[in-house]
Amino acid sequence: MCIFCKIIAGEIPSAKVYEDEYVLAILDISQVTYGHTLVLPKKHCTDILDVDQETMMHIASILPNLSKKIVSNTKALGCNILSNQGEVAGQTVNHLHFHIIPRYGSDDSIVINFNESKKQDLDEVLKTIKG
Repeated sequence: MCIFCKIIAGEIPSAKVYEDEYVLAILDISQVTYGHTLVLPKKHCTDILDVDQETMMHIASILPNLSKKIVSNTKALGCNILSNQGEVAGQTVNHLHFHIIPRYGSDDSIVINFNESKKQDLDEVLKTIKG
């Protein structure tokens, strides 16, 4: 059983921010910024490539209002909503989860860079993606 499944089962304590029949949101024990929250489906799935549509739709219905509440109540200026899919993308727990990371300024403890890669032939990329 993965660590998030143990938290969901109540075997490991957590600071619950939100809970319903399908989703549990908890404070991340490694607070990148004040209020850093993890949103977990209660049904185990490895990542977004493994999740069923019903579970994903429910998560999507929770994220906006929960994010608004966290940003408002922490007086953050905005937030990042992140989910890493696979080890190569930085996923460290193999249970789908979304990070809500409140942002307070450009000097927060999180850095996200979008560096330009080599020039891509967009027609070729599109053809590949569409199969």
